[in-house]
Amino acid sequence: MNRRVFIGRAAVGLTAIAAAKDVLGNADPIYGHHGLFYRQVKGWGVLDANRFPVNDCHEMVQDSRGRIFLLTNETRNNVLIYDTKGRLKASWGKEYPGAHGLSIAGEGSDQFLLITDTEKHQVYKTTLDGRVLMTLDYPQEAEIYANKDAYVPTETAVAPNGDIYVADGYGQQYILHYGADGKLKGWFGGRGEGDRFLDNAHGIAIDQRAGKPTLLVTDRTRCCFKRFSLAGELLEIIDLPGAGVCRPVIHGDRLYAAVLRSPDMNQANSGFVTILDKANKVVANIGGTEPIYEGGKLQVMTQSSPLFAHPHDVCVDKDENIYVAQWASGKVYPYKFERVAGKN
Repeated sequence: MNRRVFIGRAAVGLTAIAAAKDVLGNADPIYGHHGLFYRQVKGWGVLDANRFPVNDCHEMVQDSRGRIFLLTNETRNNVLIYDTKGRLKASWGKEYPGAHGLSIAGEGSDQFLLITDTEKHQVYKTTLDGRVLMTLDYPQEAEIYANKDAYVPTETAVAPNGDIYVADGYGQQYILHYGADGKLKGWFGGRGEGDRFLDNAHGIAIDQRAGKPTLLVTDRTRCCFKRFSLAGELLEIIDLPGAGVCRPVIHGDRLYAAVLRSPDMNQANSGFVTILDKANKVVANIGGTEPIYEGGKLQVMTQSSPLFAHPHDVCVDKDENIYVAQWASGKVYPYKFERVAGKN
């Protein structure tokens, strides 16, 4: 695979390349822009595929102990647990054929996972070792679905008060709002043409960077994130032209996302990873073109090197290293990208 360094256009490119060489002192490929540079850790997380196989590597999270949890729809081991060096620590799960969304919430020993299953049309709250604590079935009581097959949940997010939000990203495009006890409290969104509606509401996250928590929801077909209040009021649209983004991942002041395809959803093997700052401005892409703003408007972004096929999720550790899980990419294990030391 030709993994060349891609660092910007001429105006900032020479400075960025020189800075990368000064810090690294070697010729390893470096990816990124505007002070955010990364090097791939070759061979990270690769296991014996006969004993610990993966199919689609859908999502990854890190627990309070620093362990990395990978969710795959391979039913010989739905969950693989790594340390940050890529060594397998544990595995579990054989009952989630449509394993898709993986979220983590809670504190310390009270942390728990939320798993969405697109084939079973359910959401599961589990302990970190896989014991099921609660199951959210399809919301029949809402009377917005003809049957359970019309409900295909892809992602979850947990509010500060414990309420659970479920994105029906492969179904009717609603955001379902549950109490911490699993009782349905409401819904918003749904399929439609206006701004408040959604199309491929693939991911959802709680964003507290501005203080008051809000919901960031993926509108992947339209290449944007939409910000809603916790009550479902549309507050903002973050346009990302050319980027068919998966779920938003908040880490510190930045927003990270895997871009499944670019410049549109019909272009296979064309993904990259995008990084936004607190002002929701794209500052760097890994495997993608430099983000360029003209007249305050972000220009179309595309893949710049064939580093990824279909990146599906990112996980960011405490050292700001990035882990990338991929869908339909030849059953590859996750990739790790080290943040280049000395860059801000």
